[in-house]
Amino acid sequence: MSDYEEIMKAKKVDTMKATDRKCPDCGATMDFDPSTGGLYCPYCDHREEIAAENTEGETVASEQDFNSAEFTGNCDWGVEQKTVTCKSCGAVSVYDALAVANECPYCGSNQVMEANDVKTLAPNGVVIFKVTAKMAGERFTKWLSGKWFAPRAAKLSAKADRFKGIYLPYWTFDSDTFTEYTAEYGKDRTVGSGDKKRTVTDWYKTSGTYEEFIDDQLVAGTGDQNVNMLQKVEPFDTADNKAYKPEYLAGFLAERYSVGLKDAWEKAKEFIKSRLRSAIESKIRSENNADHVRSYNGSTVFSNITYKYLMLPVWISCFTYKGKTYQFIVNGQSGKVGGDYPISPWRVAIAVIIGLIILWLLWSLLS
Repeated sequence: MSDYEEIMKAKKVDTMKATDRKCPDCGATMDFDPSTGGLYCPYCDHREEIAAENTEGETVASEQDFNSAEFTGNCDWGVEQKTVTCKSCGAVSVYDALAVANECPYCGSNQVMEANDVKTLAPNGVVIFKVTAKMAGERFTKWLSGKWFAPRAAKLSAKADRFKGIYLPYWTFDSDTFTEYTAEYGKDRTVGSGDKKRTVTDWYKTSGTYEEFIDDQLVAGTGDQNVNMLQKVEPFDTADNKAYKPEYLAGFLAERYSVGLKDAWEKAKEFIKSRLRSAIESKIRSENNADHVRSYNGSTVFSNITYKYLMLPVWISCFTYKGKTYQFIVNGQSGKVGGDYPISPWRVAIAVIIGLIILWLLWSLLS
């Protein structure tokens, strides 16, 4: 048995474990409640707490050694759909292959689904919902009302359709970094006088090293169609997570990753290198009292790489205005809203005119 298989056997999460917790008062299926962090019955309002620890006694997701994970490619799901038999009523449902959690359309029973591919990594952490559907609706209304370019009629009439709570897959990476760099920094100085006064820049070569520990670099494990929208509601506080338990998914949809660990790390490195470049250029300006930095070239070594596979919470919905549908998303942890909305050409025109007037007044005062 490989090291990977040993690790996964020790860490294995039985995703076919019954997520259902039957209400002791009325027998209905209980759901996760973001307002309390526990389970509740939507029929009689009975509530229960969720034990804070998983079977390994962990209260938060643990870091996993990247180099010990032999399965570092994308998962070959094999089929586009999967068939799941409900344990409560016996009904058979067909779901998308990337689904992790859903509910039985016949009896409402919660289901957490096991992957057919034994090499699929199970989530080792969940950032739980803290924003309820009602709160998400209130945040949406406030968000849209603050968009100056949105038509007033849209702000008054827009009503979000039924919110869908979903857990989306994310990878986080920790790493020590050591970067050797070369660059040029420039210092501005003024030469000449009167009408011949001008600014010239003197350029100097520099080089050095830079070290930084990267903590929880986030990479979406979902498809590209979601990434742009998700970036509008980041960041998530990934440190505020809980070790994975199926109960946290009760009553919500969940998606398994389609961006594998290896590909996610390649994306993470690009994000990290961009972040390091900004930090190094800032360091060069500060140390040399410089005005500009150019010709940056850096080589970064990554070490002690670890990762977590987390499920992060979002509310997804849409609204319709003049026959067109606009999608938006709400961060299920922080309540931050991002998405599309209609633009009023009249408001844009007014803003342009006001801007031109301001520029003309400034030019008149300075000339």
